[in-house]
Amino acid sequence: MHPEEPVGPMPTDGQGRGSGPARCPRHPERETGVSCTRCGRPVCPECMVPAAVGFQCPECAHGGAPRQQYPPQQPRTTARGLLALGDGALVTKVLIGLNLLVFLYTQYVADGLQAGRLVLWSRALPSGARGGLAAGPDEWYRLVSAMFMHAGLLHLVMNMFSLWVLGPQLERVLGRLRYLGLYLVSGVAGNALAYLVTGADLQSVGASGAIYGLMGATAVLFKVTRTPMQPVIALLVVNLVFTFSLSDVIDWRAHVGGLVAGLVTGAGLMYAPRAHRNLVQGLTVAGVLALSLVLMLLGTARLPG
Repeated sequence: MHPEEPVGPMPTDGQGRGSGPARCPRHPERETGVSCTRCGRPVCPECMVPAAVGFQCPECAHGGAPRQQYPPQQPRTTARGLLALGDGALVTKVLIGLNLLVFLYTQYVADGLQAGRLVLWSRALPSGARGGLAAGPDEWYRLVSAMFMHAGLLHLVMNMFSLWVLGPQLERVLGRLRYLGLYLVSGVAGNALAYLVTGADLQSVGASGAIYGLMGATAVLFKVTRTPMQPVIALLVVNLVFTFSLSDVIDWRAHVGGLVAGLVTGAGLMYAPRAHRNLVQGLTVAGVLALSLVLMLLGTARLPG
């Protein structure tokens, strides 16, 4: 997997043009989108040392290297040599925008189309119409589309606030493509577990499964960067207690499935061995998707004939 995102200061060919993605000086085989806030050098997840603002490289954190010791940043490029936009939260903003657009569509445009052939979301529909996540393989797409539909304005605001808090840091560390993969596979895995446990009549909507996946990946990031784990553990415990306390209105299955998928995917992305980094990362994402497919097959097999 090769992210196409701004990736920090780039080596140049002598004419000011970037020649490739930024790489950690201590681990040259690792691309990274994060720079030391003190000297500006690229720093990978293994080398990040938490600072009051952002992260520092080990040299600055432990030796107090002079600020801007690293050469001034050159124009940044994507993995294909295109000029970067310089937005470390672009995918997060796009996801928030998509969720908002789908909410407006389902609230003000599509009410009369809910019983049509293409049902885009999982929702309690009028008596006699189809409801739940999916009625079989021909509607598995709803395990994805339901991730972008919300039951009300408060539901949308809470999820989008969580996405904005958790997303940008992971997007900068992982890169856009890896981060998007993490988000999507977490959401799909959460809905697949809900589909397996509850079946086609489940009424479940929202980005919560994907967001719980981001929580899990954030816990992995804190572990990799040796950041104190108490805050993220407290966040997870509070959210899980809240989830199970209101299980009659909150889909705990999507939350738990998304959390586990986020932990597994985050570990695969951040702990991938140096020699086979891209291969291991790609296999991790593919493996979580394959497991989700197995859950969907098992769930479909349980549906009434």
